[in-house]
Amino acid sequence: MAQNPRTTDTESAPTTGRNSGLSRRNYVRSLAAVATAATSVGAAGTVAAQSQDDYEVVEATGQTIQVGSGETWENKLIDMTTGGDIVISAYGSDWTIRNIGFKGKNTSGTGSATFGICDEGGSSTIENVYLGDGSDGRNGADTGHGQTAFWVDPNHSGHIDFKHLNIQKFADNAIYGSAPGSNGGGTLHIDRSFAANCRISHFRVASEGCKVTNSSVYVDNQEGYQGRGIWAWAPGTIEIDNCQIEMNGAHTAIDAGANGNPTDVVVTDSDYDEQAGIAEHAGSNVQLENTGTEPEAFIPSGVPTSPEEAASGDN
Repeated sequence: MAQNPRTTDTESAPTTGRNSGLSRRNYVRSLAAVATAATSVGAAGTVAAQSQDDYEVVEATGQTIQVGSGETWENKLIDMTTGGDIVISAYGSDWTIRNIGFKGKNTSGTGSATFGICDEGGSSTIENVYLGDGSDGRNGADTGHGQTAFWVDPNHSGHIDFKHLNIQKFADNAIYGSAPGSNGGGTLHIDRSFAANCRISHFRVASEGCKVTNSSVYVDNQEGYQGRGIWAWAPGTIEIDNCQIEMNGAHTAIDAGANGNPTDVVVTDSDYDEQAGIAEHAGSNVQLENTGTEPEAFIPSGVPTSPEEAASGDN
């Protein structure tokens, strides 16, 4: 699966942000502080990969990496400064992806998904991944809006745990996980992760049992894109717990329902941007329990803040 064939869901373009400037809370780290600038990884001659003490450096040259049932793919630093693309395709069941850092912005313009993933009846894990350098806005695909960080196949029928992810400035969704809702019905649990300034949405889920917990979404209206915070599709119910959704007035903090189909969302112990607000489409219902409207987005403990930190597993 070299592209992200988004044929089951449609979406509207994001609205323009209504505020300008960073959060008024000066202790919330700005994107300039938390995103490490991309620098070139040296390579001798035409060698495509180099061994390091803690990780392997892999140059992005348009290749697809296959991860199958029971396999583990780990400790890689992906050099995106080549201008090429790379796709990691994980299918089967009970696979693991961990300690992966992407150095440099994806400027390939292919419009692919960096990760195309599916668990077919088991339980798989993605943890400790840095995608903080983002992508440019070009789109060579005939669907979508540009580069997606994670795309979940419609046939996903198992469970995938996401933990300690840092995803910023992608031209499409950060985690596009809604397609299984009307197909395979597989679940996702996004935990202790950070997503910022992505277009369309940051965390997008659908199947009953999907959860977003202990995570933050941040949009600053100055850098990158301004997509929805969390986008819940049918059928739900979707659980959001202990999250900070700081939008600075841009788009929608929690968007429930799409394409005329309603869903249910339960939000507990979380704060969301009141100006960006909550949208309930087609009879959707967002239930709030112990929530506030003064979000303070932050990078959760354990989330890598550089490609090298992710690849080495030192965080």
